[in-house]
Amino acid sequence: MENYTILHEVREHLQEFLNISSPLAQALWHQFLLIHPADIAEFCSELPFEQFQRLFLLLPKKIQLEVFEKLSDIMKVKSLSFMNEQERIESLNVLPVDQLTDLFDLFSDEELKMYVVLVNKRARAQVLSLLKFDPESAGGIMDAEALVLMEDFTVEKSIQVLQRLQPNRDIYQQIYIVDRGHHLVGHIRLEDLVLQPAKARIQSFLRKNDLVALAQEDRETIAKKMVHYSLMTVPVVDENNYFLGVIPSETLVDVLVEEAVEDVQKMSALAPMKYAYFDTPFWRMLYERGYILIALLLAQSFSTTIMKSFQTTLEFGSLLYFTNMLISTGGNTSNQTSGLVIQGLATGHLSMINIARFLRRECLMASALSVVLGIVSFVRVYASTGNALESVLISLALALIIVTAAVLGCIIPLILKRLNIDPAFSAGPFLATLMDILGVLIYCYLCKIIIG
Repeated sequence: MENYTILHEVREHLQEFLNISSPLAQALWHQFLLIHPADIAEFCSELPFEQFQRLFLLLPKKIQLEVFEKLSDIMKVKSLSFMNEQERIESLNVLPVDQLTDLFDLFSDEELKMYVVLVNKRARAQVLSLLKFDPESAGGIMDAEALVLMEDFTVEKSIQVLQRLQPNRDIYQQIYIVDRGHHLVGHIRLEDLVLQPAKARIQSFLRKNDLVALAQEDRETIAKKMVHYSLMTVPVVDENNYFLGVIPSETLVDVLVEEAVEDVQKMSALAPMKYAYFDTPFWRMLYERGYILIALLLAQSFSTTIMKSFQTTLEFGSLLYFTNMLISTGGNTSNQTSGLVIQGLATGHLSMINIARFLRRECLMASALSVVLGIVSFVRVYASTGNALESVLISLALALIIVTAAVLGCIIPLILKRLNIDPAFSAGPFLATLMDILGVLIYCYLCKIIIG
């Protein structure tokens, strides 16, 4: 049976399944235990706490540990709450140091003291050292257990070291080399140990590092550089070039995904969510979404105030009926432009070097769009009303709104970037609300000037 079918059957017979009280439940258990631990972890996360606890404790020890490693941090905390001390020790010690660090960030000081003593002495020291780094920094996401070799090792000795330590450490394609003082001096590739003579010393074929990350550097900046230079790993050092760890490709992917998710949330007028959707309490979610929408609602009400002030003017002919068309086009234009700016800043394609060229191109684009859409709107309005004056007025207003929207869509993300604020905040509802207000203002004033 496919995983989906098995999990569907388990949901349908959950109580019977948890009691293992029938031949069907026993058959489902046999199939259930063959499912990938990540799928079991996801299934457990959807259950009420009591049922999750019963199911988790029924799992065989080996599978239980594999599932624990795949649970979200919130679910890990919940599962630790009902384990005995020995089970906690075993569960915590299967986690890599970087996952332990993320998990310990969720604990209070009292809980941290209780759990950190359960981790083996070496991992505990590494966790405590990583907790000193900002989670958003290179030091906060590095693998502190990465293997390094000494520059005066021979190829033969290096292979012996790898063979002895391989079961306990990740070995990356690039192996970083340090001197006697543990300062980073370069790297070799794994295949170099096969191609070079057994007696050759590493320093004789050492390679220069294309990129070295300082522990305090922002993780997103490092991730962009890794993508730019097509690097699978990057060494992390302190200000004295002391080797601290490695940022591997798996972590790079995690960072890029997390940053992309945060950008989408910000562009949707949401504060970045620390936890997954179902791990976030309902009332917390209500607060995070509600206060922003209230602010936008009150801001949007200014459009109504402006329209009320120009009520007499807008009642002329059919002017009032095309207001939504104008402000919607302005919002769409600003979102398009800001989206291009945010994407360019995120990928590194837009920088101080080419920003002037980008602005010139977008101004030209805005002018062209205002002409094209102005002509289309003239035809649309004239076909509806047969009034040439109204058609010209609405087309002219639309052209001005488009140019304004494009300019703001370019400038606002760049200003936020300059102020060290994520440019993604400028997109979506925020910019659309601003353009609604400005669009109505431009339209009403233009109507007043032309019609009186």
